[in-house]
Amino acid sequence: MATLEELSETGYAALTMERVATRARTGKAALYRRWANRAELVMDACKLAGVSHIDLPDTGTLRTDVIVLLRQIAAKMASPLGGILRGLLTEMTRDPDFATLIRERVHTIGPATLGVILERAVERGEIESWILDSRRATVATDLLRNHFLLFGAPVEDEVITEIVDDVYLPLILHPAPRRASDIRPAGSPRSMRSADSTDCASGEE
Repeated sequence: MATLEELSETGYAALTMERVATRARTGKAALYRRWANRAELVMDACKLAGVSHIDLPDTGTLRTDVIVLLRQIAAKMASPLGGILRGLLTEMTRDPDFATLIRERVHTIGPATLGVILERAVERGEIESWILDSRRATVATDLLRNHFLLFGAPVEDEVITEIVDDVYLPLILHPAPRRASDIRPAGSPRSMRSADSTDCASGEE
């Protein structure tokens, strides 16, 4: 809680282990015994606060699964954690090490869950299997994140349905012929999830 309070008041750039320790009424050494640096501390605080918790939708159709997922993410963005999350995403451009942690533990949550939704859509015959490894797979969550960063929260439900109906579904249900550029590089959310599939049964990366 002390870490999140500091993030809310000062932002990640000004957050220090000493400030968190003072707010938590403990010693800085006690924090360092558990967390190697402030980035690890922040990631654990966000995890405890539920920033990365997403329920895997299973409505039986691709469209409604994606809409339910985006609504969950949008609800996180509109919660008190949304301002913190927006600040962390912005900080990625300034701190490469922190950016790596964000990509691994926060940014991939939505795309990884979306990957499970798409796999089920393949099994139902709604989309072609090559979509799973294409750049098209994460367009829905990418557009939602970009809208959040540019315009903040709340994200209107109309925006979510437009992302799904006007952009995402046409892109993956009736795709143009596959191109080499559609293949995502190693380290993408899908690639990491596939490599660690035994650890991701819940849909969380």
